[in-house]
Amino acid sequence: MDLRFSADEEQFREEVRTFIRAALPADIRDKVLNHQRLHKDDYVRWQRILYEHGWGAPSWPTQHGGTGWSVLQRLIFEIETFAAGAPRQMPFGLGMIGPVLMRFGSPALQARFLPRIPNMQDFWCQGFSEPGAGSDLASLKTRAVRKGDRYVVNGQKTWTSYAHYADWIFCLVRTDPEARQQSGISLLLIDMKSRGVSTRPIRTLDGSCDVNETWFEDVEVPVENLVGEENEGWTCAKYLLGHERTGIAGIGLCYRELSLLKHYASTVTDGAGRPLIDDTRTRDKIALLEMELSGLEMLLLRVATQAAGHPGPEASIVKIRGSELQQNIAMLQMEVAGPYGWPYSPDWLEAGASLPVGGPAWAPGASAPYYELRRTSIYGGSNEIQKNIISKAIIGI
Repeated sequence: MDLRFSADEEQFREEVRTFIRAALPADIRDKVLNHQRLHKDDYVRWQRILYEHGWGAPSWPTQHGGTGWSVLQRLIFEIETFAAGAPRQMPFGLGMIGPVLMRFGSPALQARFLPRIPNMQDFWCQGFSEPGAGSDLASLKTRAVRKGDRYVVNGQKTWTSYAHYADWIFCLVRTDPEARQQSGISLLLIDMKSRGVSTRPIRTLDGSCDVNETWFEDVEVPVENLVGEENEGWTCAKYLLGHERTGIAGIGLCYRELSLLKHYASTVTDGAGRPLIDDTRTRDKIALLEMELSGLEMLLLRVATQAAGHPGPEASIVKIRGSELQQNIAMLQMEVAGPYGWPYSPDWLEAGASLPVGGPAWAPGASAPYYELRRTSIYGGSNEIQKNIISKAIIGI
């Protein structure tokens, strides 16, 4: 990290490092650094360790139980936790519905849900995309009809990340089918244990089933679970997506994977028996990634500082650059791993897989980020859609 820190910031960084060394469970750290699958208990356990230390909500204001940290402190925290092998904090509560409730939620909703997010009493998921409404989200068809003090919800969501773990889902639904697309949408909070809610896993390239299909069949939702005003959910959605896209930048992840890339390149040799890290072309590729990461870091700091907690269309630039950089780092990891990187199986890794003599110990997990990070340019609104947003909202064409 090339930023120049004040004495207070250096002290804060050392405080974070000291805490993580003492508090991060070794089994979780080893899973992360070896690119093994994490399970619900891993995420919840680490989140509650942070919460007990007062760091459960790094980006939240103190009045809602957050740290009240500056943008730079949050960046230092993210980089240091990822570098140490900590799992990411689940963004659906902390980075998505939490900020939306602070901005649009009623006092009753805030009092009911916000205190349960930093300690992960509730595991949240996001119900936005549908089979026929992905990047064109405003064409969604999941319907909510008000009947007295309840909404009755019918429809289907897809790519619902971690729905199989979730207690609650924040869900975009159509409440006025006669209105123009964006004007007839509302945001509801739905208990995943409600009668009529079901999920089915979708297996992805990395062998995981973190994304799901989710169905709603005559699901009854109390009217008080409406966020904001009826038919004004699109305003909430745009605000939420700004936070999501900024988070997709993955600065901490990029630093960790870049560090692992250098380690990989130092342990693999070329045909002449020299480490790849000494190869000029490999070093040039790594240097380019480092420069791009420094640029992304500066961009993220500028956008986050100027936005003052309310990310605008500039978040689309951060999302594009961050997702592309993550993918490029993972691609170079695979290039360095060569043929040792191809035999990949999550079950094999968990069983303590090893390669034949001659293969580096890290190679069985090298493919995992390559496969997993292919989706970063799709979720949160595909990069093609982000370019349209930039064109219209920033450039004005």
